[in-house]
Parts: sequence; structure tokens; C-alpha cells
Amino acid sequence: MISERMEKMLLNDVNTLIKPADELAVIAANHSLDHALLLMTKNKYTLVPVIDKHSKLQGLISMALIIEAIMDIEDVYFDKLADITVEEVMEKDYPSVTDDYDLEHVIRLLVNNAFVSVIDKEGVLLGIITRQEILRGTNRILHNFETVYQVEEKEKVIEKRLV
Repeated sequence: MISERMEKMLLNDVNTLIKPADELAVIAANHSLDHALLLMTKNKYTLVPVIDKHSKLQGLISMALIIEAIMDIEDVYFDKLADITVEEVMEKDYPSVTDDYDLEHVIRLLVNNAFVSVIDKEGVLLGIITRQEILRGTNRILHNFETVYQVEEKEKVIEKRLV
């Protein structure tokens, strides 16, 4: 379990690690792959959340999934991009947590994922928590820990108590 102090240091002055949904590049499930490719390329993303018309999280779409959908073992068929919807190829098994998430669980999910989607009880996308934000907080802790806390090896502390 992550201690309350460490969580506070990780968050520092930010109220949340969540990047809000209205600041994200997202794609609608019913959009074509050419639209998804354009959105992702313009925003320099390789993976984005997919939502429905009610902003409920449906899955994730990646550059790899898009390319895989338009290729076979001999060629890549870019002309197929307009004919395939995001919904047809999106990843439906994706990491997500509710807005009352446990930080330790989120960190475990981020070991193998670039971000974790945060949803409300109805499945509406609230935002994402990125590996980058956790690493930014970790970097802050690593650089400031000893200015906030006095650190001593346990063995030396025990020896001092015995003397």
C-alpha cells in the first residue's frame, strides 16, 4: 500500500493526476479509420480513447490496429481506410478505473500501459492518468525527498536506540 505521505508527495501541488477528457484527443466509435488516422497524426498520438455519442468509453484505437486493418501479407491498402470504422478494429479490453481509483492499482496498470482511462459510474470518460504524470511525480520525489525527510538506514536507527 502506498503511504499517505508518498501519495501527497507524488501529487505535490496538483489536485489530481487526471488529464481531463475535454483536453484529450478522442475518436468516436462510428468514425472511419481515415478520420482516426488524421486525428492521431495531427496530434502526434499512437493510441487514443474511443467514445460513443454519450461520451462513454468504448475502447482504444492505435496506429498499429489501423495499419493492421488495412494490410495483408503482401501489401497495405490505404484506400480501405474510409470503409472501416474505428468500432470494427478498436481494442475492447482496455485498462480503466473509476474516479475513486486506488493509486497503487493505477500504478500497477501503468507498468504495461501508456495511460489508464478514468470513467464515472456510467462509463463516461472523465480523463486519463498517464505514465508520464506518474513519472513526473516520481522524479519530483527522487529529487526532493531528502529535503523534506531525514533519511537514516534502519540498522543505524536501531543501533542508536540500543545505545
